[in-house]
Amino acid sequence: MPNLSSPQLSALSFAILFACSSTAALPKLQSKAGDVEPASAMAGRLGHFGDQRNGTYLNPILPADFQNTDVLRVGSHYYYISATKAMSPGMAVLTSDDLMDWKIIGHVIPDITQFSPRFNYDHMDGAQRGVWAGTLAYHAGLFYVYFTTPDEGIFVSTAANPAGPWSPLTCLMKAAGWDDPAPLWDDDGKAYLITTNFAVDPKNGKPYNIHLFRMSSDGLSIELETDKIIYQSRCSEANKLYKFNGLYYHFFSEVTKEGRVPMIGRAKTIAGPYEIHQLNHVNARTDREPNQGSILQTHTGKWVFITHHGLNEWEGRPASILPVTWIDGWPVAGEIGQDGIGNMVWSGKEPIPVMPRSSIHPALFQTTDDFNAALLSPKWEWFFQPKPDAWSLTERPGYLRLHALRPLDQENHLLKSPDILTQRPFRVNNNVAVVKIDIGHMVDGQKSGLCFLGRTYASMDVIRKDGKSSFSFDNNGQAIHGPGLPADKKQSGSKQNGVQQVRHNFHSALTANALYLLERLSILRASVASLEREWDFIQRMI
Repeated sequence: MPNLSSPQLSALSFAILFACSSTAALPKLQSKAGDVEPASAMAGRLGHFGDQRNGTYLNPILPADFQNTDVLRVGSHYYYISATKAMSPGMAVLTSDDLMDWKIIGHVIPDITQFSPRFNYDHMDGAQRGVWAGTLAYHAGLFYVYFTTPDEGIFVSTAANPAGPWSPLTCLMKAAGWDDPAPLWDDDGKAYLITTNFAVDPKNGKPYNIHLFRMSSDGLSIELETDKIIYQSRCSEANKLYKFNGLYYHFFSEVTKEGRVPMIGRAKTIAGPYEIHQLNHVNARTDREPNQGSILQTHTGKWVFITHHGLNEWEGRPASILPVTWIDGWPVAGEIGQDGIGNMVWSGKEPIPVMPRSSIHPALFQTTDDFNAALLSPKWEWFFQPKPDAWSLTERPGYLRLHALRPLDQENHLLKSPDILTQRPFRVNNNVAVVKIDIGHMVDGQKSGLCFLGRTYASMDVIRKDGKSSFSFDNNGQAIHGPGLPADKKQSGSKQNGVQQVRHNFHSALTANALYLLERLSILRASVASLEREWDFIQRMI
């Protein structure tokens, strides 16, 4: 049936489908939940983000939760990774040829229980933990992804193709409290890793120290005895390490009176000392703090800073691109201020002009799925590691079948439903989610619906009780029960009896419920007919 998605409570935005059983007794823990027909999660209107198809662009270039950004150029191709926390598969990988139109091509980590059983469907603990920020590198014909999980350690995986398959994880350091690792292979072949540790270090009595380690030449092990602290400041993290024109540049962020700001250090040797400059100003109210990303030169010779916006709103942490100007050997991102520090820009000329272009962003087409493929599309991510036999693309070809599972808590909280499938929605006007669902297999004690999910959430559900189906609206845990559903009947355009269509206008939903904190869009396993009618019901009831 529908896909279920539960939010990654801090950076979010997803379309979801799920099948869950309430405490009302089910004859067994697992029940056939139904099938999902082609699901179109989102469609947006061109003109509010990214490439404008006329040689210019508007920020953000990715108005969705592609947080903790790192971008790498190999030849004329660009690759982007994004942290996924407790979503599985973990660490999304995207590609583009022009830095504007991006496509999700895979994930680095197929099973996030490699770190800990807490991330499995039968535990669902640590939604804000899991896969944190990483760095993507290319060396000796291999792609490398270095990342941390804050409670387990520092990891690396390699691949010949960024779409995968990726190698089994290598643990470089098994220890809690590490974040934002980044490698550098120097001209002499020596390999280094820079990373932040949150704990107070006995060497200086301060937290948030940035450490430099030597690595083996293949980048698959750390020489712990080479540890050196090269910088410390308030909440210093978001590390990247570069070498430009014979000088070493250390990108990071730290907290000042402005907020979390991007910084750049420059040194003649990799171990420092580093001279520090501020890369650009931030303002939480006007630009949502663009403060973590990558500095790179395009194959056309332009320099850019690709960054996420550090402050969440309902769609998560989107990504923007700022032009970079070099002044006296220092990069300045965005519009250069009188103090020589950059400022956020919301539009500009494309760094890689491509004409002519399609009038529609390819990324928006990625949200549609007819479930005819043998494998689940990389556009989807589960909330925690799913139960392998609780979903299928083959039990009924052309459908996603979800089997209902009981929530892990007695309150039947959505965040404890162990079969949640998510997809990022884009923050654009007139955003619409459509899912077609066959509810013929719902049984008493099950519910499903359409949901915005995050720190706060709202869902429109169908509940099956006493052999009858009825609507319910849940506003952050406060349920309002609505009218019953008419008997299932064949609808125009449906594949078969029991297939109904759910259509949701995101903007109207958010306005009606003031759910600006929502971080994930969820489509829950549900039987919901025409959404325009059902949403009117919700607006009357709230």
